[in-house]
Amino acid sequence: MSDAPSLIMIQFLSWVADRPRTYAQTMEAWRTTCPRLSVWEDAVVEDLVRIEGELRAVSLTPRGHAVLRKAQAGIKHPGKEHASKERAVKSRSTRRRPTAVESRTC
Repeated sequence: MSDAPSLIMIQFLSWVADRPRTYAQTMEAWRTTCPRLSVWEDAVVEDLVRIEGELRAVSLTPRGHAVLRKAQAGIKHPGKEHASKERAVKSRSTRRRPTAVESRTC
């Protein structure tokens, strides 16, 4: 993973790390037919998650743990530039509502 992980990838990795999950639970919560939201497939290809044992438990790989730790460290301690961008985004988001074109449906 050469680029920083997307927010949805960080959310997915956090969800997996939160507590034991089965493959069935993961598919119910995260499977999509939208090619723009392929977080499960991307995590498998990037070797961030694995399926183990008879119960088909989904867990983070060592690489997945490292990506999540790095992302969480960046979120907890944003630099000045990141914090000012975040404030600007928050102020913009309170002024307007997204249009139908901006929705993330496929």
